[in-house]
Amino acid sequence: MSGAADGLPSDATRVSVAVESGVAHVRLTRGRGNPLDLATAEGLLRAARQCRTAGAVLLTAAGPAFCVGGDLREFASAADLRAHLDRVTGALHEALRIFAGLDAPLVAAVRGAVAGAGLGLLGVADLVVAAEDATFTAAYTGIGYTPDAGVSWSLPRLVGPRLALDLLLTNRRLTAPEAHAAGLVTSVAADPDQAAALLAERLAGPAFAVTKRLVRAGRTESFARQLDAEARALAEAAVSPSGRDGVAAFLARRL
Repeated sequence: MSGAADGLPSDATRVSVAVESGVAHVRLTRGRGNPLDLATAEGLLRAARQCRTAGAVLLTAAGPAFCVGGDLREFASAADLRAHLDRVTGALHEALRIFAGLDAPLVAAVRGAVAGAGLGLLGVADLVVAAEDATFTAAYTGIGYTPDAGVSWSLPRLVGPRLALDLLLTNRRLTAPEAHAAGLVTSVAADPDQAAALLAERLAGPAFAVTKRLVRAGRTESFARQLDAEARALAEAAVSPSGRDGVAAFLARRL
């Protein structure tokens, strides 16, 4: 949950959700680095629950930085820090469980600083579009904290165990091109919000959700069972209205 603090009032808006054309737009709206306090964690949980029926999810943030991690000012002022952190991580981690379990593709757009639990939000995204100025750092051990938000699980799977441990132990900062090369982000764009929005709109169909579900199952399923699952899914997709329309449109372009 490592991060920076700001002086915004505790009742400031934290997370907004709007569903348009099957895409759930989830936005961190606090600004000034969007530090994760209890209200933000609870806002993310409410947002995640609203995304369960979406065709795709777009995660963005207001301001020049995506998320700098935990709200250290709130943590320092807590009367019972252990109990407070239990509430924050409880809400945040449940939100991440829901986001990670969605069949709907989740696309994130990031700019500026991404640190601590901000990396955890990227860990549950399927595709991440980064601005050219984006930077990525774990930051936890720099203040004597240890990872949360699933970072110790997702980061090794995204960039490999050796680089993940390097980043978590040294807090080395990655630039956007370095993060792209390492596999932490999938692309770099001048306008990540626009690029990610267009991507989310394209991915809001049923075939994309089934594809994501197949890839997720394939991580633990045997090859033989995965082949069977693919055959069933392909047959269902082919006879569906979107499958029939897709083939008809393809053939029409060839005539």
